[in-house]
Amino acid sequence: MSDFNTQVIEEFRANEGKVGGMFEGATMTILTTTGAKSGRSVSSPLVYLPDGERVVIIASNGGADRNPAWYHNIKANPDVTIEVGTEKYEGKAEEVTDRAERDALYARMVERAPGFADYERKTERLIPVLAVYRKN
Repeated sequence: MSDFNTQVIEEFRANEGKVGGMFEGATMTILTTTGAKSGRSVSSPLVYLPDGERVVIIASNGGADRNPAWYHNIKANPDVTIEVGTEKYEGKAEEVTDRAERDALYARMVERAPGFADYERKTERLIPVLAVYRKN
């Protein structure tokens, strides 16, 4: 994990899910996945879209031409841990495959965090949208 991600995660956990800097005011989550190759726990700070009972995350990778590592981890093992504010729970992630629903969710994310529009412009790939559902 990068030093940047480590700092964001530490700040998130120390401040009940709030972080400053470029993420100030954003809805943040810590997503913990199991490495597809390593089998190790990997935590990633992400901006998320609240959507009823689910957390929607976007595999933008800053507009890079490849998906982020956490996306591959989810495809290999969809069981994840989510942290929102002071709450931490187990979830199951799945890709939103219905194109109309995916596009609507992405558009809602762009409304909340306009930088996501830039990510779409930077790449030719269709950026995956995933939903995380709380396990009972």
